[in-house]
Amino acid sequence: MAFWILAVLAVASGIAVFVVDSMARATFALLASLIAVGATFLLIDLHYLGALIILMMIMEMLVMAVFMIMFMMNPAGLMPMSMLHNKTGAAVISAAVFALLVAGIFLTDWPDRKGAPPPDPTEALGMSIMGPKMLVMMVIGVAILATMISTVVLATRRGRYDA
Repeated sequence: MAFWILAVLAVASGIAVFVVDSMARATFALLASLIAVGATFLLIDLHYLGALIILMMIMEMLVMAVFMIMFMMNPAGLMPMSMLHNKTGAAVISAAVFALLVAGIFLTDWPDRKGAPPPDPTEALGMSIMGPKMLVMMVIGVAILATMISTVVLATRRGRYDA
């Protein structure tokens, strides 16, 4: 039941990204959609990836909101604006891609499972993606976070050296 609730929430807030009339509302609708996706990962016992998705998306959307407040001409991106461009072309491309994906689901000869799932799927996924370079990627993640924070600090009106 929780899966279906999260799926409906993810799709509905994903649609809201293109329906709402401001950048700020679209940002928080996208955040809600991605948090629902991260919670879905938590449901299937991929705790690390679920927490990572949720935390990364919260930070990313908040940084985006800060930049909107700082640099957009309208206050905080809250003034009405259209989020859609080339509506007909986008609808045709979206429908075609959706039809291809659905056809792929039903026409693919899915293989049978071989073996049992690993005892810790998060560790197995991390090792298959990054292997022994996991520590390097964790350090790079901290460096990226420090870069985001320093960018926001340096972009303020007062600057770094204000009294």
